[in-house]
Amino acid sequence: QVQLVESGGGLVQAGGSLRLSCAASGSISSMNPMGWYRQAPGKQRELVAGITSAGSTNYADSVKGRFTISRDNARKVYLRMNSLKPEDTAVYYCNLHIVSPPYDYWGQGTQVTVSS
Repeated sequence: QVQLVESGGGLVQAGGSLRLSCAASGSISSMNPMGWYRQAPGKQRELVAGITSAGSTNYADSVKGRFTISRDNARKVYLRMNSLKPEDTAVYYCNLHIVSPPYDYWGQGTQVTVSS
């Protein structure tokens, strides 16, 4: 079983920065794709940023140039968020994707609130 724990959320003014962290524990035998998703009230969960086992990254268009995803190893992933906007307000979830057999693990989420 794998558990993901996020930290680093909070309240910040528009234009500010936050750094989210996610630590995975449990049975992880190799590098797996990881990512950050977010869900705002009344909206569907959406991909914010992803990073593959090889370190390749992808971002939602809305955060390109402002957010950076990185990882230390198979168990820790980060999301640096700069130039935050009120529309970035959401619960942010860490994801770890097992390729075979396919399965997704999720953290409990961390709230990010950006005030205008």
